[in-house]
Amino acid sequence: DNQLFSFQQDRDSNRILKGVMRVGHLAKGLLLRGDASVELVVLCAEKPTLTLLRKVVELLPAAIKQVTNENTYTVTINAADAGLTVSADGLSVLVQLTSPVMREEAASGGSDRDVLARGKCLQALAALRHTKWFQARALGLHSCVVIIRILRDLCQRVPTWSPLSSWAMELLAEKVISSVPGGMQLSPGDALRRVMEAVAGGILLPGGPGLGDPCEKDNPDAAAALSAQQREDLTCSAQYALRLIAYRQIYKVLGMDPLPVQQKVFR
Repeated sequence: DNQLFSFQQDRDSNRILKGVMRVGHLAKGLLLRGDASVELVVLCAEKPTLTLLRKVVELLPAAIKQVTNENTYTVTINAADAGLTVSADGLSVLVQLTSPVMREEAASGGSDRDVLARGKCLQALAALRHTKWFQARALGLHSCVVIIRILRDLCQRVPTWSPLSSWAMELLAEKVISSVPGGMQLSPGDALRRVMEAVAGGILLPGGPGLGDPCEKDNPDAAAALSAQQREDLTCSAQYALRLIAYRQIYKVLGMDPLPVQQKVFR
């Protein structure tokens, strides 16, 4: 269920590391073939510092050996991302440290050189909010996870779609699929066509409805980083994809070979 795993015991109320939670594509079930990196977020009771991070990096290898001796894990400090990296067999796990205290205005990292980068810590907190929202709103929505995986693959294959962030595409898919009248369940094919219709209709264009971020105050546009030209390119690409789907060439949208046509035999 990916709830926050707590390190804290009933008798250990002064513990600095409070718990850990999976975030990103791993927690949302959106991993694709070839993905070799996942993310975890560790919540701290206080502002995470470089001293604390170095202590964790020092103690973690011995703790891993207590759990498993099958593989050799490499633990390296990654202060630029406010965390550490655990790698083995071509796979890597980014573990970021953060704290709710970092959201306070007075908790700026500039006042204390030992405090980890405030921007990265805030991003880790946002990743926690995104994961909880996804599990509550999108994970149980019929065909939603499948469509987001397709959009992720599309962003990797088609340069026009690459500027669209993962969070924006997740909001897009959930918003479009959840707005089906009567709550009717859509097949993956119908859901994909409906998402393409929304983009082709101008949901991302300047002056359009946009993608309000439900995890932030005032619901800012989650696709605000897109330029006007990128928004127009995405709209045109979605219109072209709709034409392909209409002419039964969805395999081109999916980047796959066409299925063999069964020959009809008349007797």
